[in-house]
Amino acid sequence: MKKVLVILTQANLSSLQVHESLSATMVLATFGCEVKVLLQDAALSLLASDIEFNQIKHAFKVASNMVESFEFYDLTPVLVETKNQSQRWVQTTEQELEFVELNATLIQQFDHVLYW
Repeated sequence: MKKVLVILTQANLSSLQVHESLSATMVLATFGCEVKVLLQDAALSLLASDIEFNQIKHAFKVASNMVESFEFYDLTPVLVETKNQSQRWVQTTEQELEFVELNATLIQQFDHVLYW
């Protein structure tokens, strides 16, 4: 079984790309890949489950709703860099998290790394 690390960097409401990235990640998990997801930078906003979609304010739907379904795809725990432990979204999330150091040792555990 292939092991894939998906590193997401796109913000929750910023673009359609984050929806496509999350969808592709779920497809990989559905078809037999062992997938781990690392949220980095603006993608930490995907942990915010209290955001409500407002079509007047937002151009794109809330992508964090997709992250809430990760448990059904065996995509939990979600990886977050240790340096972001005190970040507001990390502190308030209900998602199961694992704190890691993003370094060569972590990356070498995977057959493929996708960076979106």
